[in-house]
Amino acid sequence: MCGICGTLNFNGQKADRSLLESMADALVHRGPDAHGYYISGNAGLGHRRLAIIDLNTGDQPLHNENSTVWTVVNGEIYNYHQLREMLEAKGHRFYTNTDSEVVVHLYEEYKEDCVKHLRGMFAFALWDDREKLMFLARDRLGKKPIVYWHDEKQERFIFASEIKAVLQAPFIKKEVDIQALNLYLTFLYVPAPWTMFKGIKKLPPAHYMIIKGKNITLKRYWHLELNVGNESPAAYEEGLLQQLDEAVRIRLMSDVPLGAFLSGGIDSSAIVGIMSKHMQEPVKTFSIGFEEKLYNELFYARIAARLFKTDHHELVIRPQAIDILPKIIHHYGEPFADYSCIPTYFVSQFAASKVKVALTGDGGDESFAGYYRYTACQAAEIFDRMPRFVSKIGLALLSCINKSHDIRTIRWQVKRFFRSLQYPALKRYLNWIAAFNEQEKKQLLCADVLGKVNLEQDLDFLASFHRQYKNVRFLDAVIQTDINTYLPFDLLVKTDIASMANSLEARSPFLDHKLMEYAATIPLSLKLHNFNNKYILKRSLRGMLPDSIIHRTKKGFGVPMGQWFRGQLKGFMQDILLDEKSRARGYFQINYIKQLIDDHMSEKSDNCYKLWAVLLFELWHREFID
Repeated sequence: MCGICGTLNFNGQKADRSLLESMADALVHRGPDAHGYYISGNAGLGHRRLAIIDLNTGDQPLHNENSTVWTVVNGEIYNYHQLREMLEAKGHRFYTNTDSEVVVHLYEEYKEDCVKHLRGMFAFALWDDREKLMFLARDRLGKKPIVYWHDEKQERFIFASEIKAVLQAPFIKKEVDIQALNLYLTFLYVPAPWTMFKGIKKLPPAHYMIIKGKNITLKRYWHLELNVGNESPAAYEEGLLQQLDEAVRIRLMSDVPLGAFLSGGIDSSAIVGIMSKHMQEPVKTFSIGFEEKLYNELFYARIAARLFKTDHHELVIRPQAIDILPKIIHHYGEPFADYSCIPTYFVSQFAASKVKVALTGDGGDESFAGYYRYTACQAAEIFDRMPRFVSKIGLALLSCINKSHDIRTIRWQVKRFFRSLQYPALKRYLNWIAAFNEQEKKQLLCADVLGKVNLEQDLDFLASFHRQYKNVRFLDAVIQTDINTYLPFDLLVKTDIASMANSLEARSPFLDHKLMEYAATIPLSLKLHNFNNKYILKRSLRGMLPDSIIHRTKKGFGVPMGQWFRGQLKGFMQDILLDEKSRARGYFQINYIKQLIDDHMSEKSDNCYKLWAVLLFELWHREFID
């Protein structure tokens, strides 16, 4: 696991080594163990290394036999032994034992199709000195990042693993991208290809980019296709266990200590169970808890830890954890308002004190329909088939439901469900996941900003993915849309930044593309069965996990931010959002923000997501724009 960066001058000017060094220095947390550079005329590559495989000879950049192809790689290639044997049989010669060296030889053999042979998580850049060509690529799911910038005249091109490394270039102007702000207020993250900086973009997952001369070509090389089969449930259970076992096993390759994040949920518990079967020593497990009962999962984590006899470690997070915000804002480089980034940061920091690699349960909810919003979609399909007066009765009954003070309660979710039934299916789903909906943005945004944005941009963004899945059930297409949006742009960004900020490598077996392709053959009726989420996964794990974990209520990796805002963080939040600096920016209507605060404090509504989103934007603006 590493940090990568590079420059390419289209005007023929020699690559600036001092700029490469500044960019690499900004990525030192991603690779504190070594650094290296390669410059050939107008092209330059930089690398910071976190040594995991081949500790002695694996420094980068890496090159081919005659030093005409050079690469810097961030990630792990889990099938590199097989690839190396195949390439050596074709006459290629290796000079290290690192997994990353296969990239240069695969490129020699297959050019841009080299990415199709890789199984793992990766973001890499490659310079072909013969063709004077730069090649950038990201893994299929988007576990490892690449951001880039080029000027309008296309005289310079810069890329790196993180935004703050790109910002080391003194000629890049720091401006807010208003379209990105609009999307952020909906989703709490900025999706690719946007960033919050105008002109800086993200290379999307499963894409590669070729830069030759002034021509830039962007191409997608992989889609997760739905190829539903007709096997028996027992056959799917057996196949699923085999795929998951292999996905875990290949991720145990390491020349340094490794462990696992353990929430006590189905996904992380299954990963730890399989790890314990393949490892000689007890698995080191790391769990985060809260004093607030609704958010605390330590009880279940302890059940799994005792069952698998792990070397277990726990940490309880309290409101004082907010002191870590400046670090988090610095590392993410743009506003990121999924506040589970706080416990993810702490569990990464906690784990990094004892291991250099940690396996996670990320991805299980997307492949096996684990979110309650999928259950809501299934319920909405039933309401859609009923006479309209039935949903009207449900709306009328809302007034009989007691106030809900927390966004996680069933009462709050039921209210949101009925309020959205009036909309078409995709807009209904958008309202379920949005922090600010269209009407709320009209109240939040100042007139000048409102005039520059398309308030249907977020719906258009979701629809661009949803319509790729034709002739399938709406919910099938929704799940695939989440795999293409929420998973790579929220969950995987959160894990990558939080782990790498602490020089920890995070590996996610459920995100193995072979496992996900297998999951895509399983009918939806076996994933979400009679409103039972993850039905087939739960069935397959019955012999491994106890019923107390398999049938427990899903909590997710949340934070009691709503309660904290009403308590110890009230002053902090108000001081930031209502001070003169925030008022003067001209993005948000201060009276509406005051209303959000008042309604939250009086428990009229739970506005924690909205307040957190605006708060994070303001703190980011002070750090990066001011």
